[in-house]
Amino acid sequence: MKNIIITGATGMVGGIVLKKALSDPEISKITSISRKAIGIKNDKLIEVLHQDFSDFDGLEKHFVNQDIAYFCLGVYTGQVPDDLFKKITVDFTKSFADALKTGSPNARFCFLSGQGADPKEKSRLSFARYKGMAENYLIALHFGGLHIFRPGYIYPVEKRKEPNFSYRLMRSLYPFMKLIYSGGVITSEELAGSMFKAGKYGTDKMILENREIKMI
Repeated sequence: MKNIIITGATGMVGGIVLKKALSDPEISKITSISRKAIGIKNDKLIEVLHQDFSDFDGLEKHFVNQDIAYFCLGVYTGQVPDDLFKKITVDFTKSFADALKTGSPNARFCFLSGQGADPKEKSRLSFARYKGMAENYLIALHFGGLHIFRPGYIYPVEKRKEPNFSYRLMRSLYPFMKLIYSGGVITSEELAGSMFKAGKYGTDKMILENREIKMI
């Protein structure tokens, strides 16, 4: 029986990870930390509403005795100003990881990064540079296990309002992209399923690119 902690459970990928955990008899307790209510009632779900993800003071008890962490929190490029984008992508990751490292140093950490993340932290693209910063910070903490997921375009299995024109276009082009560039696309169900399995069973790779994620 395992305890898990998840952030981003109200989002596209985190929501699917949560559903898989709720239906898995080997998961005994799920702690979800989010800004808004999930809208799900379940005996093994502990829902913690928290607004400031740069500071987890007062929530220390929720990070203790956790076996697996799923960090699925994120924001789309261009959706917020660059300084806020960096705060969400880098600072929120650091704060969550620090709290987990203190409470459950041997937990397995599954981090939703993205294709093109730059470990040298020098990319001109904010997304690549900031994801690289977050990845490097997690690697330096030496958790009991760390799996970094770098998906390509994530096709939403469930209908949703797309954040911008680019994503509306990508959604319409997905059937063609799947045929000619299958290594660069993945469905939200495939990604969430791979993350859940890696957290539960582990995998021999720390960094998983899109093709490797689909193989789990």
